[in-house]
Amino acid sequence: MTETSSSSDESSRQSSRYEGDAWDLSSSVGATATMAAAVRAIATRADRRLIDDPFAEPLVRAVGVDLLTRLATGEAPPDELVGQIWIDAAKVRTKFYDEFFLDATNAGITQVVILASGLDSRAYRLPWPPGTVVYEIDQPQVVEFKTRTLAEFGAAPTAERRVVAVDLRDDWPNALRDKGFDPSRPTAWSAEGLLGYLPPEVQDRLLDTITELSAPGSRVATESRPNPRPGEEDKTKESLRRISERWRAQGFDTDMARLRYYGARNEAAPYLTARGWALTGINVRDLFSANDLPPLTDDMRMGDVLYVSGTLGNGQ
Repeated sequence: MTETSSSSDESSRQSSRYEGDAWDLSSSVGATATMAAAVRAIATRADRRLIDDPFAEPLVRAVGVDLLTRLATGEAPPDELVGQIWIDAAKVRTKFYDEFFLDATNAGITQVVILASGLDSRAYRLPWPPGTVVYEIDQPQVVEFKTRTLAEFGAAPTAERRVVAVDLRDDWPNALRDKGFDPSRPTAWSAEGLLGYLPPEVQDRLLDTITELSAPGSRVATESRPNPRPGEEDKTKESLRRISERWRAQGFDTDMARLRYYGARNEAAPYLTARGWALTGINVRDLFSANDLPPLTDDMRMGDVLYVSGTLGNGQ
């Protein structure tokens, strides 16, 4: 192997997903959590009717990616970097999961698990009922960063927050139990913006494990993306590359097309239904309409993604 090809392989390896890859909040998959927080900060400034995340902006500032900081603080306008479709999508997605958790905990569930919690701040900003325990699972450096940053910001959790510092590719169920999780009690689970960043077999294993750890009456919320039509993934990759080129031109080097896993997979909604979950769902297009947002037009079938939630077994 020549030196040139070795260098090329390493560059590709750094920008593509591979088994055992790692990241922080400014690189690879970790950067998507920071980008999502930046969009939540933009959306919060624009419309507190649907989203109010006061911690998104300070968390993005603390990560320290210049362009994302300027977007989060309003110093740089979103313009073409963050189209209105992505801002509106952040509004409806945040509102969907906020309402899911509050509905579940107000119905008596006291155990919440947020998978791949990233820069999610629900443990700090939602009005949790007394006695709620929120478990946040993510890589050690991610949860340590968020805990430290929000403490420095003077924020305090509004529920009992328990950090589970573990990679979801490792033995996270035992790590969760070690923090006091009780699988005999109903749990509210979220897998928000997560499944597309997992290989198909890892996604199935995650959903199986959630089911195994859930007592009857547990609740789950996630997205269920339809499998691609012939040629559709190439179109999606091209759209993501164009978006990445615009970000790169502004100094933030990311390749969004390389961060996902492609190919056919089990759609989450029927997969969970077959395992005993009674689900309801609404697609993103209808969520836009229900929240009085402009009609959604996109070239990546975002509108067809289902936001699903439901209950296991014969619980309430």
